[in-house]
Amino acid sequence: MGSLASFIRSAARATYSAYRSVPIRWRLAGGSAALTFVILAGFAAIVGTLINRQVRAQFAAQQAGAVDKLYGELNGKLHYTHGTAVDCKQGRVSLGDYASAEHAEIRIFDTSDGYLLCTQSEINGHHGPARPQLFRALPAKTSGIFDSSGYRVAVRQLPIQPVGKATLLYAVPLSDVDHTAAEVQIFLLLGVLGGTVAALIAGLFVSARAMRPIVELTDAAREIERTRDASGQIPHPEAEDEIAELARTLEGMLGALDAARSHTQTTLDRQREFVADASHELRTPLTSVLANLELLTEELAGEQAETAEAALRSTRRMRRLVGDLLLLARADARRVQPRRPTDLADVLLEAVSELGPMAEHHDVTISAHSAVVEGVSDDLHRLILNLLENAVRHTPPGTPISATTRLEDGEAVLIVQDAGPGIPADLEARVFERFVRGGRDGGRGSGLGLAIVRAVALSHGGTVQVQAGPEANGTRFEIRIPAAADAAAAVDGDQTSTTTGRTIGRRRNRS
Repeated sequence: MGSLASFIRSAARATYSAYRSVPIRWRLAGGSAALTFVILAGFAAIVGTLINRQVRAQFAAQQAGAVDKLYGELNGKLHYTHGTAVDCKQGRVSLGDYASAEHAEIRIFDTSDGYLLCTQSEINGHHGPARPQLFRALPAKTSGIFDSSGYRVAVRQLPIQPVGKATLLYAVPLSDVDHTAAEVQIFLLLGVLGGTVAALIAGLFVSARAMRPIVELTDAAREIERTRDASGQIPHPEAEDEIAELARTLEGMLGALDAARSHTQTTLDRQREFVADASHELRTPLTSVLANLELLTEELAGEQAETAEAALRSTRRMRRLVGDLLLLARADARRVQPRRPTDLADVLLEAVSELGPMAEHHDVTISAHSAVVEGVSDDLHRLILNLLENAVRHTPPGTPISATTRLEDGEAVLIVQDAGPGIPADLEARVFERFVRGGRDGGRGSGLGLAIVRAVALSHGGTVQVQAGPEANGTRFEIRIPAAADAAAAVDGDQTSTTTGRTIGRRRNRS
C-alpha cells in the first residue's frame, strides 16, 4: 500500500513538472480545450440520453400505433375452419403492405393449437408454415410487448370467424432504433471532439494575442541586454492591465539601474582621475627621495650605508610600482599621451640591455626587424620589458627565451616566447588581470606586469594573445599593433641580436 502511494506521488510530481515545463500559451489553450471538452462531454451525455429515450419512445409509440391499426383492419375479418386455409388478404387487408413500411415481421397463430396461419409474405396450408424465418411457434406471452431475437414484439388477440381466437404477432427490428441512436451518439461525439479542437485553436489564437505584449517586453529586454543601454524604451500596451503595470515597473527599474550605473561610472571616473593625478604627483617626491638616498649611499659607510641601500632599493621598487599604477590609471581614464613613430626593434634592444643581470642564467635570443608604430615609447618599453622579465622570472635557469619583432600584413608583431613550464592551469584565464601573481617568482612581482602589457597594447589599438601548454612549447605572447602609415619609409634596416647570459651583441644591416 505504501509503495502504491509512493508511486502515485512520484507520478503526480512528474506530471506537474511536465506541466510546468509546457509554455504558458499552450497551458492556457490546453486548459481552455480541456474545460470545453468536459462541458461538451457532459452536455453530450445528457442530450444523448434524452434523445435515446425519445427515439425509443417514438419507436414504441409508432409500433403500438401500427399494431392498433392492423388490429382494427383484421378484427372480425379472419375466417378459418380447421383443415382450410386462411386468406391473409381479406378485402383491403394486406399483411405485406403493413410489414414493408417498418421492416416488420407479422405472424398470425391459431391460439388453440399454436398453428401458424399466415405471415406477411405467404398463405400457409394445413401442415404448418412453408417458409418461416423467425418466431416458429406461438409465443409464451399472448399479449403485451417484449424483446426477442433483436426484435420488439407486440402480441394481440384476434377473433376468428365463425368461432375461435387467433394471436397476432407484430415484431419490428430493434436494429433500426439502435442505428438511429448510434448515429446520434456519433454526431454528438464528433461535436465534442470538434468543439474541443476548435477551443484549442481559439485558445492558442487568443493566448497568442494576450501574450503579444509580453513578447514585446521580452524583445525589448533582450535588445537592452544586447546593447547594454538601460535607457531603452519599454513598450506599453494599450490596455490598463497587469501587463501595463509590469511594463511601468520594468521601466522604473531600468531607470533606477541606469541612474545607478551613471552614478557608479561617474564615481569610477573620478577615482581613476584621482589615481592618475596622485600617481603623477607622487613621482616628483619619489624622485627627490631617490636622489637623496643615492647621495647618502655614497657618503655613508658600514651599517648606515647598508640601511641607506635597503631604503634605496625599496624606493626604486616604489617608483616602479607608482609608474605602473600611473600607466594603468591613464589607460583607465583614457588619457591619450603624445605619440610619435617608434620602432619596436629599437625598443626591444633597449629593453634587453636594461634586462641586464636578470638574464645572466638564461639563453636569450633576439631577432629584431624594424616595425614602426605610432606610439608612446616609454609605454612600449614597459610592455616589452614586462614580457621579458615575466619570461625570466617564471622559468628555471638555462631556459631558452626568444623575442622577435617584424612587420606582417600591415601590423607590427612582437613575439616573446620561452620553453619553460608554461602557465598554471588555474591562472591561465586570469594572467592579464591585475594583482594576479604566480608562485614561481618567489613573491617578488606586484602582479601588474601582464595587466600593463594588455593595457598598453589596447591603448595602441592592438591585441595580445597568449599560448601556453604542450602545443606552445612553453609560453608564447604575441602582440599585434597597427603599423605606422609610413612604416616602409621609416624602416632603417633589419636588426638582429643574440644575448646569452650577460653578453649582448648587435648587428645592424642597412639596406
